[in-house]
Amino acid sequence: MSTKKDIRALTKEQLRDFFVANGDKAFRGNQVYEWLWQKSAHSFDVMTNLSKETREMLVHNFVINHIKVDVMQRSSDGTIKNAVRLHDDLVVESVLIPTSTRTTACVSSQVGCSLDCRFCATARLKRMRNLNPDEIYDQVVAIDNESRLYFDRPLSNIVFMGMGEPLMNYNNVLKAIDKITSPEGLGMSPKRIIVSTSGVPKMIKKMADDNVKFKLAVSLHSAVDEIRTSIMPFNATFSLTDLREALQYWYEKTKSRITYEYVVWKGINDTQKDADALVAFCRFAPSKVNLIEYNPIDDGTFQQAAQKAISMYTETLERNNIVVTVRRSRGKDIDAACGQLANKS
Repeated sequence: MSTKKDIRALTKEQLRDFFVANGDKAFRGNQVYEWLWQKSAHSFDVMTNLSKETREMLVHNFVINHIKVDVMQRSSDGTIKNAVRLHDDLVVESVLIPTSTRTTACVSSQVGCSLDCRFCATARLKRMRNLNPDEIYDQVVAIDNESRLYFDRPLSNIVFMGMGEPLMNYNNVLKAIDKITSPEGLGMSPKRIIVSTSGVPKMIKKMADDNVKFKLAVSLHSAVDEIRTSIMPFNATFSLTDLREALQYWYEKTKSRITYEYVVWKGINDTQKDADALVAFCRFAPSKVNLIEYNPIDDGTFQQAAQKAISMYTETLERNNIVVTVRRSRGKDIDAACGQLANKS
């Protein structure tokens, strides 16, 4: 592995300073910064408005640790899954989800995951490391390119629902979103970005204090502490009481509606009591619930609930004036659906 510094770890000001220190004009830093972010250059050779000597100086001092799409799989429903190889040979996965009106990128924030949800294939990998801001950014660029190539339109939305817990890699996720939304980067609206967390109360409060502009989704799956702890053991540390307090704080600060991601499993959370607990949990702030189809991860412990349980949840939520959507899974045939990302490729 190269010992040279990754040039994308430098700010624009640091790039300008580098050129001045090496006897060149500061504006060269602006040119290189544009190549790195707006144009997503993976090589110094393509920076054609720089002299050959300048490019050689950059090669001597820096590397661009760009990602490489190792394997691309296409689902029968149009979903695309990328196995993305990082500069240190670790692999993460990201997904392009197309509909008739939008293209969504589902991106990863960690190699493996910091948390221990029992129903998720990624959690079984454990966390190997956090992704850098540029590695997150590159996933988005790759999916944007695929969206333009295969669907003839640019990427419209981003969800941080791939591998990893985004709030356990908070600083890098925020830096990546800053680049994605900057006019000097991809120029996407933060309102088209959703960061999904399993629920880290301290970091939800920090997001509110940092006045972020993107949307928040919470992977909830049960509003009963004992049940949630049995399927998401970290809930013993980050209880529903703490989570609710943090989400109240979030809403008071941001006035931004909260989305709850919720899977209903047979014999685990499929009773009227479970649905009533969810209603009670939703009451403190405007929210919507996405009921998500479960995607098995081989061992059979978790099974999709019967349709009548899904209907019961839907009716209970609607009766209590809570917006609810039933989400059918995309990309199941290539293990690209929610909870299935585990680098099988």
